[in-house]
Amino acid sequence: MPKSPNQKLKLLYLMKIMLERTDETHSITMPEIIEALSSYGIHAERKSIYSDIESLRMYGIDIIGTQEDRTYYYHVGSRQFELAELKLLVDSVQSAKFITEKKSNELIKKIEGFASKYEATQLHRQVFVAGRVKTMNESIYYNVDRIYTAIAENSRITFQYFQWNVDKKMELRHDGALYEVSPWALSWDDENYYLIAYDSKKKIIKHFRVDKMLSIQSNGKRREGKDVFQKFDTAAYARKMFGMYGGEEEWVKLECKNDMAGVIVDRFGKDVSMIRKDTEHFVVNVEVAASRQFLAWVMGLGDGVKITEPEALVEKMRQEIKRLQTQYDMIDKS
Repeated sequence: MPKSPNQKLKLLYLMKIMLERTDETHSITMPEIIEALSSYGIHAERKSIYSDIESLRMYGIDIIGTQEDRTYYYHVGSRQFELAELKLLVDSVQSAKFITEKKSNELIKKIEGFASKYEATQLHRQVFVAGRVKTMNESIYYNVDRIYTAIAENSRITFQYFQWNVDKKMELRHDGALYEVSPWALSWDDENYYLIAYDSKKKIIKHFRVDKMLSIQSNGKRREGKDVFQKFDTAAYARKMFGMYGGEEEWVKLECKNDMAGVIVDRFGKDVSMIRKDTEHFVVNVEVAASRQFLAWVMGLGDGVKITEPEALVEKMRQEIKRLQTQYDMIDKS
């Protein structure tokens, strides 16, 4: 009987069978191993399989053998990733708004490859957890890679930047003109990836939504802004920029109810200094980009948080409240 072309691959197929068909709660017997190998066109005897199993153990595959009555059962014990860790990875991919639905499913399919077919079904079920809003830009996955490559190569990048119009179509900003910046960091904020870069023309730090960038290219020009970024704190920058909306950075004093302490720590970190004002309130000084988004954040906390300084920002809040009141009074009258 001629040998199958796969015969030389017996050890690899045995590893595949063990990793795919066994786990902590699913084992396989020797006759089942022989049958599985046979399905790949591989003839094998018990003695050679015992030797192959030992070779896989020496390679690092944790194959465990247990005897029940007169039958021996084999399964893979510890793996590169535990099931709980794979679930975390799947949840992270699925909940990441910057990854498209298509790319999410592709990544999750690859993650399933680290589990047995039985464990993979548990991961597969998580794919269909609640339809979360996902980006519509399929290129995001590769944008991130190109930016990291440019940072590693110390190169500036060029790209086009777009916004969505009411027809859900891409609309290029600046009439499609290329932006040129020096990329220095990527930041994760409000479920989106942002590029933090130095604009040589305006001599300022800017940020861009990565999923709104198109045609990213390294142009080979040496990055600028190194002196600025040597003392730049990316985490602090992200905390200041509410929803990554720009605004003039300034120190703001907030008066808060005590039950808002958790909200303040979550937003500004544990290093923020909170000073008791009375038995029910504390005050905190924070540096923020005083954008309309920041004002909306404060308003969203109701009577729990109030801006007390600077007076110019307090007045800005009053004007914003008046604007909203006028806007909704007009709706009532229409």
